[in-house]
Amino acid sequence: MSDPDTRYRDAALPVEDRVEILLSQMTLEEKAGLFFHTMIVPSQDGELAGPDPMFGGPSNEEYVNGLLMSHFNLLGGMPSARLGARWHNRLQEAALKTRLGIPVTISTDPRHAFSDNPLAALASGAFSQWPDMLGFGALGDEGLVERFGDIARREYTAVGIRVALHPQIDIATDSRWARQLNTFGEDPATVARLGAAYIRGFQGPELGPESVAAMAKHFPGGGPQKDGEDPHFQYGREQVYPGGRFETHLEPFEAAFAAKVSQIMPYYGMPVGTEYEEVGFGFNKSVITGLLRERYGFDGIVCTDWGLISDSEIMGQPFPARAWGVEHLSPRERMIKILDAGADQFGGEAIPDLLVDIVKAGEVSEDRLDVSARRLLREKFVLGLFDRPFVDEDAAERTVGSSEFTAAGEAAQRASVTLLTNDGILPLPKGRKLYVEGIDPETAAAYGTVVAAPEEADAAVIRLQAPFEERGTVFENFFHAGSLDFPDETLAHLAKVAAAVPTVVDVFLDRPAILGPVADTAAALTATYGTGAAALLDVLTGKDRPRGRLPFDVPSSTEAVAASRPDVPFDTKDPRFRFGHGLSY
Repeated sequence: MSDPDTRYRDAALPVEDRVEILLSQMTLEEKAGLFFHTMIVPSQDGELAGPDPMFGGPSNEEYVNGLLMSHFNLLGGMPSARLGARWHNRLQEAALKTRLGIPVTISTDPRHAFSDNPLAALASGAFSQWPDMLGFGALGDEGLVERFGDIARREYTAVGIRVALHPQIDIATDSRWARQLNTFGEDPATVARLGAAYIRGFQGPELGPESVAAMAKHFPGGGPQKDGEDPHFQYGREQVYPGGRFETHLEPFEAAFAAKVSQIMPYYGMPVGTEYEEVGFGFNKSVITGLLRERYGFDGIVCTDWGLISDSEIMGQPFPARAWGVEHLSPRERMIKILDAGADQFGGEAIPDLLVDIVKAGEVSEDRLDVSARRLLREKFVLGLFDRPFVDEDAAERTVGSSEFTAAGEAAQRASVTLLTNDGILPLPKGRKLYVEGIDPETAAAYGTVVAAPEEADAAVIRLQAPFEERGTVFENFFHAGSLDFPDETLAHLAKVAAAVPTVVDVFLDRPAILGPVADTAAALTATYGTGAAALLDVLTGKDRPRGRLPFDVPSSTEAVAASRPDVPFDTKDPRFRFGHGLSY
């Protein structure tokens, strides 16, 4: 094979010309590698990592130089910003050794909050720490969301992350759904407004060398889940629209298109009882081509959600492909259907040899591959990866988790605290005797004298997690689903403490729990969506004030939730607390 024509490296040429020069000399195998966007685990020492023990993937080197892949979803934490940047540079060095030297694009799920779910969001580690997206929904401040996006952009680019697998602009219309924490809540207009601000923060006015490309998800809206179950799992595969509100869930995506979002991810779910084919959205030509490409004119990258083609194993448990509606098809047939639907990348897959075989067998044309390859290469050029593939380790260390960014995140945590009830106990005078649960006593000691029993205290502060049902596997329990009622033993314990001392209860409201029994017992009740203990205590003691407002209705009962229509916002009867409720002092 002759030496490649390297004019595609000339930054003075128009991007479209560079794309065509490069594409014209790519082999089928090199093109196929572009189509796979899977998980990759960084090392803990800044060097390339070996095989992945959690998801069973090959070594970093094999992904790049063996499978010729160049899009990776960063899984797990970085030991430090410096070592994360060094690892990224080592990966780019490996990519430069391939025949055409196509640089790697690194993506990530959200990394700036408190969540730790291997397929939804990751603990912040070295990055500045902010509320989860529901916390931004509770504040409703576009300027703050855009500022967060800009800070996250600077931290991401410092370590080489160039694609955000977010924002999640689903509308949280079923109170039971497990994925609400990374949405902006239940109000379509708020979700649309804040989603667009988020995209502007990450991408800027135009996608370019300083941008992080945003991948908005989950088209055409992942909220209307049957029984509130999540389609990561077979029992949650159906999306239903008994209220006829399919179009409502498109509103945030229309705002995202106006903000020039670069990428779109369809969800796992399959629409039931609509005009669209009853197959998962990633396989759905009527949705990806008919709705997204043709109706909305979207010509950016469409990447499927993770694991539509291949069965896998996660944490030692079998995890079937999320091939809803096409379970009967083989992996080969699923891949063909996704391409025919109009998607460009297979999320969470690493089987380029199968795509090569499909093209060689004449089942998909190489011209069809070229359509998607152009989009994928174009974004690499626009992001400047061919011109500046490496990052500065010193700059990464200065930027990630800087004092300015950390302070901004902590301020947002405090502001998002939502005060639901207060009989006058708040703000607590500083220096009182405190009994605490769910808070590190060393942290609480900065705000008062920590005592061992409620009877010894002037006030109690108890932090709770919104309830959820335990499911059969470790991985399922990362997705908090099922009943929204607190267990009887939890309520009995709260009542016992509250009988002994005035009690403040804070609930991490990743879903809108049935809060009535807690509100009836507590002297004050707050809701948080990713707030550290010190930030909460700053608010409870009056150093700062609560400014959050509920980003969704809080239902009055499980029966009201079961009777509501999962596609209709604000459809639970007589909610205990309504969207927008919040007190202050």
